Amino acid sequence: MTGHTTKLTHWLFLARRGDADARNQVVDHACERLRVLTRKMLRGYPTVQRWTETDDVLQNAMLRLHRSLSEVQPESPRQFYGLAATQIRRELIDLARHFQGPHGIGANHHSDDGKIVDAKPIEGVEPENLESWTGFHKTVEGLPEDQQEVVSLLWYEDMTQPEAAEVLGISLATLKRRWQAARLALFDQLKDSDFE
Repeated sequence: MTGHTTKLTHWLFLARRGDADARNQVVDHACERLRVLTRKMLRGYPTVQRWTETDDVLQNAMLRLHRSLSEVQPESPRQFYGLAATQIRRELIDLARHFQGPHGIGANHHSDDGKIVDAKPIEGVEPENLESWTGFHKTVEGLPEDQQEVVSLLWYEDMTQPEAAEVLGISLATLKRRWQAARLALFDQLKDSDFE
């Protein structure tokens, strides 16, 4: 295991044993990776990005994650990162609804015509507006769990393939097969939808 994964596994173990400080250590230890994940996901929400910054989204998502960790006790880095990605997605979707709702500050201010700038999720799948990106994220959540985990680690969390394979406890070849299957599934589902 890498040092990051070993430490995270250790803190998760202590948290499950009731160590009150361990939950904070888990979140603190993963904070920089979660900041990278949040920044990348935020690019898919230009109407949110216009009104808020990465650290604001991260802070609220970490509050959600901290609350979740009081009820859910991940047994591995794999489960932890899945939970974290879910909380960040929920925060972004809530913020998008807030800013673009009928009374939201972004409802009548859209200088980029709803186009996504510098945000291509997966080769062949390129949502162009908020509705498309929301559909994309929901489609990711609908993938089989093994594919969803690979997308979460490789795309959302920007891990290398060897790092993701280690977190998932699978071979690099298996990870590559799941990544290809996930990309094909996303492409097939989104090309036939109204998201494009």
